[in-house]
Amino acid sequence: MNEYKYTNRLVHEKSPYLLQHAHNPVDWYPWSDEAFEKAEKENKPIFLSIGYSTCHWCHVMEHESFEDEEVAGMMNDTFVSIKVDREERPDIDNIYMTVCQMMTGGGGWPLSVVMTPDKKPFFSGTYFPKEDRYGRIGFKNLIKQIDDVWKSRKMDVYQSAEKITDHLKEFANTSRGDEPTEEAMHAAFEDFHKRFDKEHGGFGSAPKFPSAQNLMFLLRYWKRTGDQRSLEMVEKTLTEMRMGGMFDHVGYGFHRYSTDESWLLPHFEKMLYDQAMLVMAYTEAYQATGKDIYKKTADEVISYVLRDMTADNNAFYSAEDADSEGEEGKFYIWTTSEIDHLLEEKDALVIRKVFNLVDEGNFADESTRNLTGANILHLVKDYDDMAADFDMNKTGFRAKIDQLLQRLYDYRETRVKPRKDDKILTDWNGLMIAALAKAGKAFGNREYIDAAMRAYEFIDIDMVTADGKLLHRYRDDEAAIKGNLDDYAFIIFALFELYEATAEFEYLDKAYKYSNIVLDEFLDEENGGFFFTPKSEEATLLRKKELFDAAIPSGNSIMMLNLVKLSRITGKSEFEKFAVDISRTASNFIKNSPTAFTQMLNAVDFLTGVSAEIIITGNAAQSLTDISQLFQTFYPNKVTMFVENENSGIMKIAEYLSDYESDGDIKYYVCKDYKCSLPVSTVDEALAILKELN
Repeated sequence: MNEYKYTNRLVHEKSPYLLQHAHNPVDWYPWSDEAFEKAEKENKPIFLSIGYSTCHWCHVMEHESFEDEEVAGMMNDTFVSIKVDREERPDIDNIYMTVCQMMTGGGGWPLSVVMTPDKKPFFSGTYFPKEDRYGRIGFKNLIKQIDDVWKSRKMDVYQSAEKITDHLKEFANTSRGDEPTEEAMHAAFEDFHKRFDKEHGGFGSAPKFPSAQNLMFLLRYWKRTGDQRSLEMVEKTLTEMRMGGMFDHVGYGFHRYSTDESWLLPHFEKMLYDQAMLVMAYTEAYQATGKDIYKKTADEVISYVLRDMTADNNAFYSAEDADSEGEEGKFYIWTTSEIDHLLEEKDALVIRKVFNLVDEGNFADESTRNLTGANILHLVKDYDDMAADFDMNKTGFRAKIDQLLQRLYDYRETRVKPRKDDKILTDWNGLMIAALAKAGKAFGNREYIDAAMRAYEFIDIDMVTADGKLLHRYRDDEAAIKGNLDDYAFIIFALFELYEATAEFEYLDKAYKYSNIVLDEFLDEENGGFFFTPKSEEATLLRKKELFDAAIPSGNSIMMLNLVKLSRITGKSEFEKFAVDISRTASNFIKNSPTAFTQMLNAVDFLTGVSAEIIITGNAAQSLTDISQLFQTFYPNKVTMFVENENSGIMKIAEYLSDYESDGDIKYYVCKDYKCSLPVSTVDEALAILKELN
C-alpha cells in the first residue's frame, strides 16, 4: 500500500532534491518538453522553482507552501510548475538567476521564476512565505496577482517578457577589451585591503563566505610583490575561519558560510566544493609559511571528506544538509547539560572553557537573533596558547583535546544525521581530486594522491560517453546530462595536478584531449572565451558565458589557467592565444570589479609574471621522491614535465622534448622566458635556480 497521499512526476527523477518534492500535492514536472507543451496547450504560465537538496530556505518554502494542499491547489490551477535542481542543471540556473539579479538586484535559492510557455521570464524572486509577512508578499497573494495579470493583461505580460529576454541577451553579450595587466591585480589587492576585517579576518561585514580563490589570489600577490599585508590578510582569515563555528571542530569540514562577521554562526550545510577549495587554500598557506596549523586544517578537512563524503565507487558525494529533524544545525550544536552528562566533571570543564560553551548558549536563531540555549563549539585561542591554563604541556594538551573531541564525535554519531546529497557531480569531483593531489604533493602523503587517482578512475570509466565526452551527474547507477564547461575545466585542472603528482602521462594526455574538446564544443569564436553549454546541447533562452568567480571559480577562469599550462607544456602558442582571449573577453568586467575575478587574475599572474617550466629526465618514480621539496614550497606558477626515455608519451604532444632524451640519470632543467638553464643533477640545485627566478 502506498504510504503517500500524493505522487507526482518527480518520483522518476534521480536528483535527491527533486525526489524530496516527489510527494508534494503540487503537480510538479521536471524540466522537459512535456511541461512546456502542456503550458502552451492549456494557456498557462510556467512557475519555475530552482533549489538544491541542502538548502535551508528551500526546505522552509517546501514545508510552508509546496506541502500545503491549499497552496498546491492554487499552483495547479494557475501554473504548470517545474522543479529544477540547480546542481544538476546549472545551465538553467545560470540563466534564470541572472534574470532574478537583473530584475531584483539580488538572488539566491530557492529561486522562483514565472515565465511564458516559451521560457521567457516576466517575474522573479527567491523565498516567499505562505502569507504576507514583514512587508514581504506571501506566496498565496503572489499567485492570485499573477493569475489576475495573466488573465487580464496577457499582451502586456508577453511584451514585458520579451523586453526582459532582450535585456538578458544584451547583458550576456561580451566583447573583447584590452588584456588585463598587473594594474588589475593591484586594484583587486587595494579593494581587499580596504574591506579587510582586521579583527575577525575576511572581507566586509556579514554574511561572510570562504571564497578560497580570493585568498589564493592574495597569496600569489604576496609572492609577486612581496607585500606582507597580503599574506597577513590570508593568515588572519584562514586562522579565524579555522577557530570559528564555521569549522566543525568535532567531525571536521567547513560549513557553507558565516551569517555573522566573526565566523561563529554558520549556515550548516557542508558542500563538497567548499571542502575542495579550502583544502587548496590551506595547503598553499602551508607551502607559503610552513605553519603546521594550515596543514592540520587541510588534513582534517580531507579526513572528513574521505570518511563521510566518499562513495563506495571512490567518487565524492555533493553535500550534507543543514537540517536534521526539521531544525537547522541540530546535529552540530550542544547544550552544557549534554556535555556535563557525557563527560566527567573535569573533562566537561575543559570542553566548556576551550570551546566557549555557556549555559545560556551562544547559538542565536538566525531570524530572531534570540539565544536558544545551545552552543556552537569555537575557539578564541589556539590550543597551544591554552595549555598552560590547564597546567599541561602543548603536546599533552593537544592529545587530551583530541581524546575528548573523539568522545563528542562518538556521541554525536548516535544523533539523527542530516541528509546527504549522494549524487556525484563531475565538476565538483574535479575540484576535490585536484585538492587531494595538491595536498598529497605538498604534505608528502601518498594516501591522498591514491584517493585522487581512484576518484578520477571512476570519472574516467563511468562518466564518459562512448565518444569520449564527459557527463555531468551520476546517481543510482545512471550517468546523465551532457558535461558543461565547468565539468571539463575542473577535470582538466585535476588532471594537471595528478600528472605532476604521479608522472603518469595518461593524465596529461587526457588533459590535452579534453582541452581540445572544450575548444571544439564551447568556444565563442566571435567574442572569445567559452560558453557554459556545448554547442550540441538543447536550446535554452541563450548560450550564456560565465566569467565571474563566485562560490567557486568560473569555468572560464580555470580554463584560462589550464590553457596557459598546456601552452607551456606543449610549446604550442595557440593555446596561450585562446587563454589571452578569455581575459580580453572579461577585461571590461575586471576593470569594474576586479575582486570578482580573482581566479582569472591568478591565470593572468601565471601568464604575465615570473613562471617556470621544470623538465625532469630519467627515472620518473625516483625523481618524484627527490623533488618533494619542490611541492612543499609555494611556487604556484610552474609546470613540471617528465621525460624518461625516447619513447616517453609526452613527446606525442610536446615534440620539442625529444631534445631532452635521458641518458638514465636524473637531470633537472629549469626554464624561464623561453630559456632553460644547464641541466643539474640534484633537486637542491634545481631549487636554487628556481629561487633565483623570484
